[in-house]
Amino acid sequence: MANQVFPTKGNLLNIKKSLSLASLGYDLMDRKRNILIREMMTLIDTAKTVRDQIDETYRKAYAALQRANVTLGVCSEVAATTPVETGIEVTYRSVMGVELPHITIKQHEEQSHYGLQHTNSQLDQAFVCFVKCKELTVLLAEVENSIYRLAVSIKKTQCRANALKNIIIPGFEENIHFISNALEEKEREEFSRMKVIRHTKDKRKEA
Repeated sequence: MANQVFPTKGNLLNIKKSLSLASLGYDLMDRKRNILIREMMTLIDTAKTVRDQIDETYRKAYAALQRANVTLGVCSEVAATTPVETGIEVTYRSVMGVELPHITIKQHEEQSHYGLQHTNSQLDQAFVCFVKCKELTVLLAEVENSIYRLAVSIKKTQCRANALKNIIIPGFEENIHFISNALEEKEREEFSRMKVIRHTKDKRKEA
């Protein structure tokens, strides 16, 4: 790469500026990567906690539903009265240029949509647990999608940082070294030439 650069002072100044920008770019990429990694590790811990909560809540919900099925018979007709959730909204927040989703459920008072005359407290408990599962599932979807987006961005940032560190910056440094050596050699040749010219002039004057 170095032998393709014409050794002039103008090129040397330009390449030094490019090297400074590349070094700054690497520092920014490295900082961005570290921030994204910290954000992702926090979300990974959150995801583990939410998964544990979901598992426990589902366990309670199905246990209550099983008891309700035993005492009431199969509750499929009662379950059919519960409407499909349509109040989910997705917005986004930016972390170092990475758009992370924020999922919310429209706030409304959760209440059963079945009559109380032919049901019991076991079904009520199952209903409450499944509502909680819905909320936790929405949160888990938000967290896991954010983790995926962060992981993709971290990989891209790492690739760019590696390219700057291992290819671009060494290339600029090689060019600077090549041009500096060439200019120094040129200056030595010019100095020697001037010295010879001066020596020749002095000899002519003496003659």
